[in-house]
Parts: sequence; structure tokens; C-alpha cells
Amino acid sequence: MPILKKVAATATFLGGLCLSGTAMAAEGNAAGELASSSNTLFILLGAVMILAMHGGFAFLEVGSVRRKNQVNALNKIICEWGFSTLAYFLIGYPIARGISFLAPVEEMAANHGFEYVKFFLLLGFAACIPAIISGGVAERAKFWTNSLAGGLFVALVYPLIEGMTWGRFSHCLAGADGWLAATFGAPFHDFAGSVVVHATGGWLALPAVMLLGARLKRYESTSIKVSSIPFLALGSWILIVGWFGFNVMSAGTLEAVSGLVAINSLMAMVGGTIAAMLISKNDAGFVHNGALAGLVAVCAGSDLYHPVSAAVVGAFAGAIFVYMFEIETNKWQIDDVLGVWPLHGICGAWGGIAAGIFGQKALGGIGGVSFFSQLIVTAVVVAICLLSSSLVYGVLKITVGIRLGKHEELRGADLSIHMIEANPEEAM
Repeated sequence: MPILKKVAATATFLGGLCLSGTAMAAEGNAAGELASSSNTLFILLGAVMILAMHGGFAFLEVGSVRRKNQVNALNKIICEWGFSTLAYFLIGYPIARGISFLAPVEEMAANHGFEYVKFFLLLGFAACIPAIISGGVAERAKFWTNSLAGGLFVALVYPLIEGMTWGRFSHCLAGADGWLAATFGAPFHDFAGSVVVHATGGWLALPAVMLLGARLKRYESTSIKVSSIPFLALGSWILIVGWFGFNVMSAGTLEAVSGLVAINSLMAMVGGTIAAMLISKNDAGFVHNGALAGLVAVCAGSDLYHPVSAAVVGAFAGAIFVYMFEIETNKWQIDDVLGVWPLHGICGAWGGIAAGIFGQKALGGIGGVSFFSQLIVTAVVVAICLLSSSLVYGVLKITVGIRLGKHEELRGADLSIHMIEANPEEAM
């Protein structure tokens, strides 16, 4: 009997171990599933916030153009999102990331479809390129030729830049043991796209604006004014709110999220706003764009800066925007309607370089960055964009034309292209 009792006790103990192990395995699987689904939801929320930002692009342009071009501004942004989605889905994302969505759906839907929402998030970045350009070429660009140019940039040019900084062939420039890291002590760093997204869009826009030329009577009279400061301000606010998805969700996973990115984004926005307010003597257009300038500049180093440094970086960007917009549009007479070159191009480049300065431990940053790595890659991106845009818009100008006819432009893009006004009832 004692032997039977020992055998029974041993069996009970072993059975308990098996049940315990099974329970632990089940708990481990449940925890893994929760982490996977949480990451998917995290990235999806960021993607939706960036999608909403494109409404901000639309209303920023609606408020900055004349009433006869407001429908055109709205249609361009949503249609360019559609064209960008197709171009990036079929061509751009496979180039940048080495992943094709033509693979079996069972493969891509693994881990709660994380790869799909990751694409959605990164699409929001890619689609910023034609949205940025749209503001510069407003009121006189042909709809279809400009859409074609934007599609080419999203399919080919932007993926090249994304791939060599964030994507599949980024080892040399952004790898911890790549050439830049070995030569200058740290690789290129752009956490949320000051250079990769904003500088790319702004510098692609500059040749387009110059090849188009100024709007009719732009420098012959004072009749061309913004149509709606409230719409302009609404667009700015939508962009500001969405920017926290743009920056914070660039962490890529819920485990990597950082409140530092959020507070730095806030401080840079405030710095840009106040600097633009003071320098422009409280001009409403400059104030609302100054906030955006600060956010453009902070993207690259938002995970590195001390919040005080982020405010300084943003303040410099706000000042840069005011001064360079005045010089560009008034002194050089480059008719960049929304000032996308100074806002995104110059402030984006400043943000990339600033990360190599204020991200250093000596200035309160986390470190791990190199001024020369930041400067070199920023310069390379600017050169690629200027060359690509000059080529694409130059060829289109020679072949099919990139500008509306004189009568179409005087009539307005709304009636000339879309055959409806922004407020049809008022026109009756």
C-alpha cells in the first residue's frame, strides 16, 4: 500500500507539472498574440492619423489659394492619395522594402496583418510627396501631368531615398557598422522624416515651381490674395494633431514608443509658432505655418533631443520659414504659393543637420549621431531631388505641357478642370 501511495503521489505531481507547463505555454502564447495585435493596432492608429493629415494639406491649400481654385485643391489631394497608393503598393514599397503584396494573402495576413498596416503607415509618408508639391504648383498646374509626376516620384524617387535610409539597402548610410558609421562614428539618423519625407518633397517641388513660372499677374498687381485664413488655420491644426501620429508612431512597435518624441514634437511646434509670430509681427499665415516648420524640423532628432533643444530647433525653423518665404517669393519672385520649398525643403534639411548638432550628448541629447553623416546624406537627398524633378518636369513641359492655358488659369482650375465651383449655390 505505501508503494501504491507513492506511485499515485508521483503521478499526481507529474500530472500537475504537465498541466502547469501547458498553462504556462498557453499564457505565453496569449501574451505573444496580445503583443502582436497591440502592435498592429498601434501602427493602424498612426496610419489613420497620417491619413487625416492629408485633410490638413487640403485645407491649408484651400485657404491659401483663390476661391476659383479651391475645388482643385481638394480634388488634387485625395486623388493624389489614390494614385500614390497604387504606385507605392505595386512598385515603390517593393523597391524600398523588398516586400511584394502580390504574395499569397495568408502570408501577408500573419501576425494580425501587421505587414499590411505597416504599409498603410509608410504609404502616408510616401503620399506626402505629391501633397507637398501640390501646394507649390497650385492654381496653374495641369491636373493630369502633375499627377503623373507625383506618381513617378512615389513609385521610383521616394522609394530610392527611403530604401537607402530606412529600407532594404540602408546598411551603408544608416547601418551601425556601415560606411558612414565607420568613417564618422555614427550612421545617418532620421527618426521620422525631416530629410526622407519633408526635404524630399520640398526639393522636388522647387524645380516644378520654377519651370511652371509665376501665376498670371502675380507680380503685376496686388490682386492675388489668400481666400480664407480660417481654412488655412484649420489645415494647420489638422496637420499639427496628425503630426503626433507621424512622429510618435515612427517607433514602429508599441514596445519602442517614447514619450520623449511626443514632448519634443510639442516643444518644436511651440518654438516655431512663437518665432514666426515675433518675426512676422503676428501675421496669421506665418504663425500657422511656423508651427508646421517647427514640426518639420524636429522629425529627424525627435527621439534624441532634450525638450529645450527641440524648442530651439523649432524656433530656428520658424525663423527660417519667414525669412526664406519672403526672399523666395518677393526678392527672387519664385511663385511658390504655399512656400513649400522653405517650409519642407529648407526646414527639412535644417532638421536633418540639426539632429547632428543638438542630438549630441554635449548639448543635452542622447548621442549616437554625427554632424558629418547628417550633412552628407542631407546633401545627397537634395541633389537627387533637384535632378529628378528637373528631369521629370522638364520632359513633361517639353512634351505634353505642365501648365494650364491662359484662359483656363484666368477662369480658374475649378471650372476649367472640374466644371464646378466651390460654392455652386452662390454662383446661381
